[in-house]
Amino acid sequence: MKKALITGITGQDGSYLAELLLGKGYEVHGIIRRASTFNTERIDHLYHDVNVYGVRLFLHYGDLSDPVSLVKLLYELKPDEIYHLAAQSHVRVSFDIPEYTADITGIGTIRILEAIRETGVQSRFYQASSSEMYGKVAEIPQREQTPFHPRSPYGCAKVFAYWATVNYRESYGLHASNGILFNHESPRRGETFVTRKITRAIAYIKAGLQDKLVLGNLDAKRDWGYAKEYVEAMWLMLQQDQPDDYVIATGETHTIQEFCEVAFGHVGLDWQKYVKFDERYLRPSEVDILIGDAAKAKRAFGWEPKTKFHQLAQLMVDADIKLLADKMGGKVARVTG
Repeated sequence: MKKALITGITGQDGSYLAELLLGKGYEVHGIIRRASTFNTERIDHLYHDVNVYGVRLFLHYGDLSDPVSLVKLLYELKPDEIYHLAAQSHVRVSFDIPEYTADITGIGTIRILEAIRETGVQSRFYQASSSEMYGKVAEIPQREQTPFHPRSPYGCAKVFAYWATVNYRESYGLHASNGILFNHESPRRGETFVTRKITRAIAYIKAGLQDKLVLGNLDAKRDWGYAKEYVEAMWLMLQQDQPDDYVIATGETHTIQEFCEVAFGHVGLDWQKYVKFDERYLRPSEVDILIGDAAKAKRAFGWEPKTKFHQLAQLMVDADIKLLADKMGGKVARVTG
């Protein structure tokens, strides 16, 4: 039985990845931060459903700011694969807390890479890199060779983490790969991210609980895919004989306005009646367009996206409507998708 360790297991990607790995027969371990409230909603169905997955999911307290806890955990677990997904991952918020973002998203990656080197475990390592590293893009579409020009503290931290991963691969022979994932969404996306903010608002507007949605830049273009499919690419990268870096994307770009049009239109609403602009939601520096070329991943291990832009927006709307209906009906809500 293979053993995997996931940082950020309680997040969108971490929960889908845990699901995937458990389905493949892995023993899965996740690092969670100690807090006064539980934040395991996305993985509760995995943690408790022993009839489906058995007792193969284990959670451990730890933190990317605490290298000792990382070293101790690797000595104890000796995982075959490590998926490093944890980060301060909100781009707009990174302007408000740049030092924290740099420490957790950037230096945190060095801490776990150094823990691998220090312990000598033979783990294959996946680093969750980001399309935000491209920032002010040098070419369209963006490929593995496209130069980085980050436009946020988050993007800068991810560039550091990317090159740290490459450096440890080249310096110490680690099987360490970067997945440069473009925007990927799902019903498990955090409610402060723009796509989920839109679909959640639609559910509340339809229920008469909200009358408007306030957004920032509607003209920003993004390459949006389905997170549930993107975690499979993470796994496939670590099954390759040689580590490498791969763009994971759909090859299509759409504006935030287009997402509003499709999402509101799915339930028969005119988005223009509800969406309001507020400059407070603008970033100090904007990333105007992102569109990735995943041809290398397709050649190397056959990955390509299946869920299209319109399907993604619609399934997220449907999930948020169901989630709200469950809450209003007094049921225990589950994040699904």
